[in-house]
Amino acid sequence: MHTMTGFKNFLLRGNLVELAVAFIMALAFASVVTATVALIMDLIGKVGGTPNFSTYAPHGIHVGAWLTAVISFIIIAAVVYFLIVLPYTKAKARFFPAADEPGIPEDIAILTEIRDLLAARQV
Repeated sequence: MHTMTGFKNFLLRGNLVELAVAFIMALAFASVVTATVALIMDLIGKVGGTPNFSTYAPHGIHVGAWLTAVISFIIIAAVVYFLIVLPYTKAKARFFPAADEPGIPEDIAILTEIRDLLAARQV
């Protein structure tokens, strides 16, 4: 019976559920990012030709696949930053403003008070 309790606690632990939700959302969002990158690559292709450098090999050095991967990475980073991070940061600041000053934790304040009282008794 003890094993089942431990298993139930493991499954219902808050961090595990949050991690599972984050993983599922990340998988779902990956397709959005991939489609956005494909859209941007197509737009680049309209301007300067198809942006697939896989066969590009100056002086026999095959750098094409690497170049395509680097360009895709830069586009993915830009999409994530400008479409996710920046709006999220602005929304978080707007709807959940940070406290001006965190203040002193209660346990530290009590210890400081005790220290001051003991110092006053010694004088």
